[in-house]
Amino acid sequence: MKERYENLESFEVNRAYRHWKGKLYYVHGLAVHTETDEMMVYYQTLYGDRSFYVRPISQFTEKVPLDREAENVTGQLYRFEPYDFE
Repeated sequence: MKERYENLESFEVNRAYRHWKGKLYYVHGLAVHTETDEMMVYYQTLYGDRSFYVRPISQFTEKVPLDREAENVTGQLYRFEPYDFE
């Protein structure tokens, strides 16, 4: 159980995040997968039809893959990073 909480110290909910490919998302909250006990991020697109998705927090907070740096239009270090509208 402790493992699922170790990445949460600096993770914020109820805020916008930008994906390394440039699109914006809004994180509504966190949830626990009932079968695997894995911590999941519940988020929404801020474009198009504003769909909702879930993704493991480990994927949400991982670094941009080195072999995909050419696609990294934002220059971000992490897959999703907090975004403040200016």
